[in-house]
Amino acid sequence: MPENTRPRPICAHCDGFPTVAVTTGQTTPTGHRKTITAACPACQGTGHSLPARSRTRVGV
Repeated sequence: MPENTRPRPICAHCDGFPTVAVTTGQTTPTGHRKTITAACPACQGTGHSLPARSRTRVGV
């Protein structure tokens, strides 16, 4: 019997694209562009956000 798991919500900050390659504007001796990789700070490069914590009642 298959397990029913709910999909995790996509990160609203990066829209599901957690890492990007940014060019530095420099080239290597072979003519390739130098790039650096940047990860989304909100989801730490996973592409998914954590589900919101459920609210609790205070003073029941």
